[in-house]
Amino acid sequence: MVSVRRLSLALLLFLFAAAPVQAACEGKEITEGVYNAPFCVPAGVRKIVTLDPLLTLGILMELEVPVVATPYMAIQDSEVLDFVKRSKMVDLGNPKEPSLERIAALKPDLIIGSTEAHAQIYDKASKIAPTIFFNHMDWKKYLRLLSEITGREDVANEALAAYEKRVSSIRARMKDVTVSAVRFAPGRFVVFVDGPAAYAPYAVLHEAGVKRTAYETVTDGTIVKRPDWEELANLDGDILLYVSASGFENGPDDALEKEVSGNPLWQLLPAVQAGRAHRVDRATWQSFHGIASAHRVLDDIERYILTAP
Repeated sequence: MVSVRRLSLALLLFLFAAAPVQAACEGKEITEGVYNAPFCVPAGVRKIVTLDPLLTLGILMELEVPVVATPYMAIQDSEVLDFVKRSKMVDLGNPKEPSLERIAALKPDLIIGSTEAHAQIYDKASKIAPTIFFNHMDWKKYLRLLSEITGREDVANEALAAYEKRVSSIRARMKDVTVSAVRFAPGRFVVFVDGPAAYAPYAVLHEAGVKRTAYETVTDGTIVKRPDWEELANLDGDILLYVSASGFENGPDDALEKEVSGNPLWQLLPAVQAGRAHRVDRATWQSFHGIASAHRVLDDIERYILTAP
């Protein structure tokens, strides 16, 4: 009996000794907020591909991190698109179905994407290069994470410090008013709410001390509401900010605005009747790219809220 136990123990020790030891991460290990965690960011990353042409691309640009490819589609900020073209980034096409063939040809060191948008291609992408897909999170937390994995913490900290200083100044001057916000889209309205999971521009509103209406404020993980014409009456803020965005192309935006603003139900909204409804830039409010976009939101707060009669 003893000999059998000794034999079993010896066999286990042999198997453990023969098993490959998992290599220690030589780069930055990310354990939270990513798909298929943990993820080891390789050291010395020089060639990055981002499948997200919005927030991820914008932050990497602001951190001055070289990006070799991204989808051009969905980039609505003309300054960002000009930079992408000048940098000769390879166009990956549709951000939801990026060209894996073009990515493979580039032989990148790292592929960055979104869990929500790209999880279905993770297996294929990860065979090309180390691939990290981030879960939805607060934009400032995301900025810090990207700065950590690219070694640009100092740049991020300086930019965030300047942003926080400006936000604090605006918050101290905030008026006691309520603000509504809505996006026009073909055949529907989209309201990005104020809550724990708020989309970045609307999180900036909250940080700056802007008070939204009861309908536009939540305590759960809701990001958007889609009111119909009758529910639109809930947007009864003293001031109304609206975006007219018909799709990726901005050509039809003016016609969409004219269609909505001509409706009697729109004209009944308190802010519209008071002359306090303001159209804001779609690139800033629908294609948030990082610190620069955050400052443009603050510009609109100062322009339309702090200076309101």
